[in-house]
Amino acid sequence: MDCQYPHLFAPIQLGRLMLKNRIFAAPASQPDVNPGVYLKKENVAYYEARARGGAAVVNLGDTVVHTRTGRAQPHKPLMDDPAVVPSLSDAARAIRQHGAFACLELSHCGKYANVANLVSQQLSNEKPYGPMDEINPDGVRIYEMPESVILEVVEAFGAAAATAKRCGFDLVMIHGGHGWLLHQFMSPQNNRKDRFGGSFENRMRLTHMVLDRVRQAVGPGFPIEFRMSGAEGIPGGYEVDYGIRIAQSIESKVDLIHVSAGIHDVPDAFVVTHPDMFHPGRNVCLAAEIKKHVSVPVATIGGLSDPAQMEEIIASGKADIVEVSRALMADPDLPKKAKMGREDEIVHCMRCFACMANIPTTRNMRCALNPTIGRELELRNLPEKAAVSKRVLVAGGGPGGMKAAITAADRGHQVILCEATDRLGGQINCETHIPFKKDYVAFRDYLIRMVERRSDSIQVRLGTPVTSELAKQIAPDAIIAAVGAEPIIPPIPGIDDRRVVFVDELRRKNPSFGKRVVVLGGGLVGCETSIWLREQGKDVTVVEMKGDFAGDAPIFHKTAVRLQMNELGVALNLNTTAIAITDEGLLARTRDGEEILFPADTILCAAGMRARHQVVEELLQGAPEVYPVGDCVRAGQVFWAVTGGYFAALDL
Repeated sequence: MDCQYPHLFAPIQLGRLMLKNRIFAAPASQPDVNPGVYLKKENVAYYEARARGGAAVVNLGDTVVHTRTGRAQPHKPLMDDPAVVPSLSDAARAIRQHGAFACLELSHCGKYANVANLVSQQLSNEKPYGPMDEINPDGVRIYEMPESVILEVVEAFGAAAATAKRCGFDLVMIHGGHGWLLHQFMSPQNNRKDRFGGSFENRMRLTHMVLDRVRQAVGPGFPIEFRMSGAEGIPGGYEVDYGIRIAQSIESKVDLIHVSAGIHDVPDAFVVTHPDMFHPGRNVCLAAEIKKHVSVPVATIGGLSDPAQMEEIIASGKADIVEVSRALMADPDLPKKAKMGREDEIVHCMRCFACMANIPTTRNMRCALNPTIGRELELRNLPEKAAVSKRVLVAGGGPGGMKAAITAADRGHQVILCEATDRLGGQINCETHIPFKKDYVAFRDYLIRMVERRSDSIQVRLGTPVTSELAKQIAPDAIIAAVGAEPIIPPIPGIDDRRVVFVDELRRKNPSFGKRVVVLGGGLVGCETSIWLREQGKDVTVVEMKGDFAGDAPIFHKTAVRLQMNELGVALNLNTTAIAITDEGLLARTRDGEEILFPADTILCAAGMRARHQVVEELLQGAPEVYPVGDCVRAGQVFWAVTGGYFAALDL
């Protein structure tokens, strides 16, 4: 069959393995494992879904090779614990039975081990070891790792690799990037005085010893992938020229050089390692440059979710392999759909960081656009069709309503989907003009296509608000209420001024904003819109009454938003309360009582949204079963709408 992406789906040889395509499921550690730090059946099902979806290689992500000195987080499998073998073997077998190869990432956290961090408290009383004595930013002393411990760690890498092979893994990845132990030793910052620091050759010594020991453990022909940071991505950090030297130094010892970016020393570098919605594919250039200087295959990674972009990367020679992680959370079947010519069925990751937001808190897995993530095992045995076909009225054609309608139709129900406005899409329609939200808009278009393709079981009625009278007329067996939320209008003098617009202004084909825009409200919507307005050349000021901004954003997306606002020069005024709209602009008062006038041609009111509880209340008696979902329950993120719509349809 003809394939639209011939280079992406061309085979490639790594060691003794012939890979069926160039798509790797990149390391994606499960944040929720059992108390023994072994994989649960649910974890195995998560990785298996990636293999079933068509990736050539599926990587389980971080494992700890030396628990005593190398563990920084409580949810990483411990390779020096023999009891880890059964669950790892289960995972490797589950991946391989779908025609993919299984890979395991081996790592040591170095100076980040055995100290408190964002994810956990200190995990042991062992000293934290790094290349050199130092005091970390939290005031904790880091000790220079003695050579005796270095040799232990080298042996631990070899033993872990041997265990991975025994468990059925087909290749291993050695983690030498992102500021973990090997990176710490390779970095120009390593100036220790013995044979493991100072000169470039000495800094590379530990990595060479690890790679030699791993090769000895796994034997010839067993592929070794090495993950490195092509550049550190922080002020004063090394750039790609140093990354090239690292790659050249290790190329004879590995089968694949995996070029990532960033270092944990600076928290803001997280959005370099994991590119945000503002910079998709920002790290491809590093792989492309390093590939010019080495003879072994090179992999690239970083916010990639578009098969056309992946094809261009391979076809142009920027890299030999693309590694994707978040894209396969949004749609584990991305490789299969791309190969089969079903590109318009792909759900593209929008890089919102919802998947990572829970790791520091509840440590469960989720995706804003894919409600099945983390639920693969429980959903696997769900009957394809509902026992009884029902007549279902879905009120609201936003993402939650459309997801509910699609799921209900696929379960064998007859659906009437009513939308009060003249088009489907809900609040996503306000994102149409914003380039960095293009994947969110693409999700809307995907949902609309899926609704249209189910025209035999989904009847769409636009311009039709659902009332109790309409519900009585239709007489459904069930109502899924996804009627959304409405803007909060703050009770300040002048709020009805003609210069005041709401976020709904962005629904218009040609939204109108003056040169000077004051955004009233520093939540996520206000901040993201301020970035777009600044990109349009507007003078933008955000006024927020609280002491923080984007409080409703996932923690890592908030970092990305802050960096982008700073880079573009968006003026952010916190602890500042609007008191009136005057002829000149917005009058506000600071926490200290000072009154400030912000001149404005347009005032964008983004003071938040209020759930339409009154509409839901009207519908509660409209059917034997009524399921409110999304913003009409609690105004919030798209995750709650999509997940609520999906599971409400399963409950029918």
